[in-house]
Parts: sequence; C-alpha cells; structure tokens
Amino acid sequence: MQEVKTILAAVDFSLYSPHVLRSAVNLARALRAQLVVVNVLNQRDVDAMEMVQRSFPGLSMSQFIQNTKAERLRLLEKLLAEEGAESLPVKTRVDVGVPFKEILKAVDAEKADLLVMGTKGRGNLADALFGSTAEKVFRRCPVPLLSVRPERHIPEAADG
Repeated sequence: MQEVKTILAAVDFSLYSPHVLRSAVNLARALRAQLVVVNVLNQRDVDAMEMVQRSFPGLSMSQFIQNTKAERLRLLEKLLAEEGAESLPVKTRVDVGVPFKEILKAVDAEKADLLVMGTKGRGNLADALFGSTAEKVFRRCPVPLLSVRPERHIPEAADG
C-alpha cells in the first residue's frame, strides 16, 4: 500500500458516525495524515424540498441548501471536537448529490489515499431495494477503504 497522506472520512450523522470519525482521527494521528471529512446532502432530500417549495413559494431552495450545509458543517466540527481532532490538519466539506457518487468524487478531488466509512448508515427501504451507499462505494472506490463496523452496544436495525 502506498503512503497515506490524506484520509477521507464519510460521515452521515447516523449512530455509527462517531465510530467512523474516531477511527479516521486515530489513523490520521498515527499516520500524520491530513483528514478530510465529507458529508453529503442527498439529492433526494433536495428534490423533496423543491416539491414543498411549489406549495410555499416563499421558501428559497438556495437558502435551504445554504442553511443545511452550514448546520452540517457545525455538526461536523462538533463531532471532530468530541473526537479530539483539534491538533490534526482537518478539512470539512458538505456536498450535494447522490451520496455514493459524491463520496467517490470527494476521494478524487481531495486526492485521498484512504477512505474510511461505516458499513451501515441512515439506511431505509430504498437501500434494501437498490443497494446501500456503502456497498456502492465499496464496489467502485479507487483507493483502499477501511470499513468501520458498528460497535456491539449500538442496537442494530432488523435486517430480516
């Protein structure tokens, strides 16, 4: 494996996010690597808000996206502080689009050498029908990927 200079951590604010971030922070510290933390505002949610906007013309989509990104950046900073990442070189970003595609774009854009993400996230019925974001990223990721499994004390959703 090549030298790891940049680690990208994909965080979705699910119950598993602190574990993903903790692993990424510990790795970045141990490898003296830059940490980039990415979150994706799902295009599906943006599309739903656009439908709502049609009923309430006073709502601004650009303002919704701007406010949502700002709130998510604040949440990322809070999670990073909770994981003790203050001493690390850290970059945060919130992108908008299809989550697996945006994560892969971020890997390329940030020239990441390693991706850290969870095996489970904010999944729903769509994941069961079309495949999870994690599965799609695992199949397509151009760099090594660390899959962080949930810790045992986190309640699992019934998988069937």
